Amino acid sequence: MLTRALRRQLLSAEALLVGGSAGAIEALNQLLPVVPQAARIPVLVIVHLLPNRASLLPEVFAPRCRARVLEPVDKQAMTAGTIWFAPSNYHLLLEADRSFAFSTDLPVNFSRPSLDVSFESAAEVFGARLCCIVLSGANEDGAHGADLVRRKGGLVIVQDPSSAEAKQMPRAAISRANPQIIASLPKIAELVGLLTRACP
Repeated sequence: MLTRALRRQLLSAEALLVGGSAGAIEALNQLLPVVPQAARIPVLVIVHLLPNRASLLPEVFAPRCRARVLEPVDKQAMTAGTIWFAPSNYHLLLEADRSFAFSTDLPVNFSRPSLDVSFESAAEVFGARLCCIVLSGANEDGAHGADLVRRKGGLVIVQDPSSAEAKQMPRAAISRANPQIIASLPKIAELVGLLTRACP
């Protein structure tokens, strides 16, 4: 059960970032459909992708979601009411004006896009008004970024490793970031619904 302080922090968030790797697609199938059509905040999803293939995730998830699902273009504004999927072979950052910026810097944790890069960038922009979720994955990407989100006052939620297909990513995030919430996917889905609904 959420404490009053955590509920207040959840409802004050202005952006949600969700990331994962191995096993994350199955997790996202439980989380993203609960985001309402008129979601009050933007949702950015970062999944490790093969660098030599375009991402098909927006096409895969669009029929399953009530909210609009898009892949951003460089310099596009990160608007509410949309689920944004990071593109293949780019790090996805946020500028101070809350627009997207693409980077071809070296992979981080063997990955581009990297959770760490996006989480750290968003933490600098949103500070305490950011919520991030770390899902199933087979490396430690996201742990450093989630730690910065936490240190900036934001809310960190991590999938319970016992429910994750690949446990290394959530375990690393728990160890480094000291998340406020560690939960099963059904509970995280409830929190995503509460966080994104138009009239909290």
